[in-house]
Amino acid sequence: MGNKRHKPEEIVTKLRQVEVLVGQGMARIDAIREVRITEQTYYRWRKQYGGMGTDQLKELKRLQKENERLRKAVSDLTLDKLILAEAAPGKLLSPARRRACIDHVRSQMKLSERRVCLVLGQHRSTQRRRPRGRADEERLVEDMIALARQYGRYGYRRIAALLRDAGWQVNDKRVERLWRREGLKVPAKQPKKGRLWLNDGSCLRLRPEYRNHVWSYDFVHCRTDDGKVFRTLNILDEFSRECLAIRVKRKLNSTDVIDALSDLFILRGVPTFIRSDNGPEFVAHAVRDWIKAVGARTAYIEPGSPWENGYCESFNARFRDELLDGEIFYGLHEAQILIEKWRKHYNTKRPHSALGYRPPAPETIIPMDQRPAMH
Repeated sequence: MGNKRHKPEEIVTKLRQVEVLVGQGMARIDAIREVRITEQTYYRWRKQYGGMGTDQLKELKRLQKENERLRKAVSDLTLDKLILAEAAPGKLLSPARRRACIDHVRSQMKLSERRVCLVLGQHRSTQRRRPRGRADEERLVEDMIALARQYGRYGYRRIAALLRDAGWQVNDKRVERLWRREGLKVPAKQPKKGRLWLNDGSCLRLRPEYRNHVWSYDFVHCRTDDGKVFRTLNILDEFSRECLAIRVKRKLNSTDVIDALSDLFILRGVPTFIRSDNGPEFVAHAVRDWIKAVGARTAYIEPGSPWENGYCESFNARFRDELLDGEIFYGLHEAQILIEKWRKHYNTKRPHSALGYRPPAPETIIPMDQRPAMH
């Protein structure tokens, strides 16, 4: 009677041997002693394996293994579900976010790194590798934050363009990564309004094809700190997106429109079309007759359809968002100086998304040896 642990096949063999001995006339207790087991062991084995053959035993073992495998699979799936529930909601697109999420799950659930990395799809070498920024990353972030402070309404793409103009060899993706890491964000704008179509359902529009083809102009209203209103007359070349002039006065009428256009016609020539809305300053007979006399044509938009003057409307929105809404003007003269300064920055420095993030009229530096001689 030893303490040997019997295999299921051996148990079935001993039970069959006892049955054979009993069938030959031997007492059951003597047959049990003959196979060298105790009576309690015999009845326990008989309860578990009684009447079972070798083939049935093999099938039982197979079913037990399959049951164990299914039980383990269900347990793994339950654990995976718990890991995903503990992980951050949403997609973990970047390795850094996955790394932080895996550390959080391990600290909360006391699981192995291997298991959590497998569930969340992170390679273990990526999890263990702590990124080291480039040597110039600190200076790049400082310059980026300085530009973000200076131009609070610019997104990371325009900031990246300004960084490249300043001499940085950097692409938009790297700037976006640092932009997100530093928590920089442009406040959300108001939702865009739908377009207004013509009464007959058509959507015809004059599109600029070259410089001085189509100019557009419009008024923008603002106030100085003392509450008094002033107006700006914004004139834009639609093809190049260049702001040709911004006239700032307390009151602007048709005479001021003619005066501003006269200065530009002398400097830049006469455009083919001049687009505007149907305001009284633009449809006045004096303005229409004068534009016709100098050889240009007017292109008025339909009433209630500001989208037809989209270039100028877009410029007005940038003008208000980046300057007027963020400045306090204590007097008209201060407003004229700051607005003219912003206009020059818009033309020569500000990256324009429609121009491949280049300014509409960048400054050109002429070398000293190529400059014309002064007489």
